[in-house]
Amino acid sequence: MHIVIAGGHGQIALHLTENLAAQGHSVTGLIRNPDQAEDITGIGGRPIVLDLEQADTEHVSGLLDMEEVDAVVFAAGAGPGSGAARKDTVDRAASVLLADAAERSGVRRFLQISSIGADSEPDPERDEVWAAYIAAKFQAEEDLRARDLDWVIVRPGSLTNDDPTGAVTLTEDGTVRGSVARADVAAVLAQILQTPDLTCKTLTLIGGDSSIQDAVDAFVENETD
Repeated sequence: MHIVIAGGHGQIALHLTENLAAQGHSVTGLIRNPDQAEDITGIGGRPIVLDLEQADTEHVSGLLDMEEVDAVVFAAGAGPGSGAARKDTVDRAASVLLADAAERSGVRRFLQISSIGADSEPDPERDEVWAAYIAAKFQAEEDLRARDLDWVIVRPGSLTNDDPTGAVTLTEDGTVRGSVARADVAAVLAQILQTPDLTCKTLTLIGGDSSIQDAVDAFVENETD
């Protein structure tokens, strides 16, 4: 497969790139900063400098057409220190732009990294930037759910830089809370990309007791029973 990852220099995206490249897949990471390119090539990916806040649908769809893409992953985020406005332009609008481009180019597989609690009221103890982030993530989800794409939305719990455990809980229960290693999130995304029967689902992901393959396979089996 050839997978394009928006937000290609994010921590989850780098783990995912390394994981997929090691399995023989082609991975293109979209980045804003050309200084990040070597980090992607060093783990087997190929960087393309493209600012989704400045691009338009025609440009992005042309890129997907040229690259002969099988799937896209939206892993971009405005990041720490950004204000409420950029939560909207990156976490919502850039996802909408990429989905528009995927539809236009006929790329049906679309994975979106969202956030645990995206459909809940923001924590009143957090600031307005956090509220803007949660709103942007939920609006991006709603946009994707309305599309005729083979989409999967993954809502990771609190992210850690712990070593991967290879054991997770993957569920449609949006009330579940917990933490999960970024490397395990990437491994789950890689498994979902290779499981075409798992589609049009919004899934919460935290650490757990099931192997990643078993968690994905069992979910698909439950859906097809």
